[in-house]
Parts: sequence; structure tokens; C-alpha cells
Amino acid sequence: MDIAALSMAMSQTSLAQSASLQVMSMSKNMAEQQGQQLTEMLKSVPAPHPNLGSSLDISV
Repeated sequence: MDIAALSMAMSQTSLAQSASLQVMSMSKNMAEQQGQQLTEMLKSVPAPHPNLGSSLDISV
């Protein structure tokens, strides 16, 4: 393999790796935003009943 072909192959590999990292970064940012939105949504929803779940009756 000559130097020019090797250089082109290395350049293409580097470009593919950079693109992959950008896509992963974008998906990470989107997941963080969705997590924050879910947290805000859960905070805004009131509990269905204040006494629900405060006691547990178990017979064995």
C-alpha cells in the first residue's frame, strides 16, 4: 500500500470516528434533557391520595 492510500484510509477512519463521537454526544445530551423533563413532569403531578401507601396490611 502506498503512502497516499494509507493517508486516505487514516483520514477516512478519523472522520468516521469523529462523526460517531458527535452522534453519541448528541444522543447523550438528548437523554439528559429527557431525564430533566421527566423529573419536572413527575414533580408537577400531585399524589393521587395523601394516605395511599402509608400503611401495609400483611397476614401470614
